[in-house]
Amino acid sequence: MKQLFALLSGLVFGIGLIVSGMADPAKVLNFLDVFGTWDPSLAFVMGGAIAVTAPGFALLFRSRQTPYFDSTFRVPTRNDLEPKLLTGAAIFGIGWGLGGFCPGPALTALPLAASGTLIFVPFMLGGMWIARHTPDLTPKTKEGTA
Repeated sequence: MKQLFALLSGLVFGIGLIVSGMADPAKVLNFLDVFGTWDPSLAFVMGGAIAVTAPGFALLFRSRQTPYFDSTFRVPTRNDLEPKLLTGAAIFGIGWGLGGFCPGPALTALPLAASGTLIFVPFMLGGMWIARHTPDLTPKTKEGTA
């Protein structure tokens, strides 16, 4: 049942990307081109998503002790910025800026077989594989120490 709802959520997300035009890398690149052909539509899509999601999460957390398909809500608890997070965010941002895709729209645009997508997606998957198989070099701290 959990996989079915994951699939349905992914389909709704993909349809939303297509309807909003965010599967087109030119939209993303124009959003990043602040001093050229700037297109603020990506900001409106993000704002609309937040306007729908935030009240939904608030209602869900207020009305339920556990999620429907898991034993606990898995909410991030860390609030520090570590080098691994900053490095990953920088690599993601550089890839997004150069390719005009982030993972969701890239997969949504894959059936269009545009050359940019056919280049971006294999490199994205390779990067994900490398990230998963790269040893964690950040120093481990013992509990109770700073």
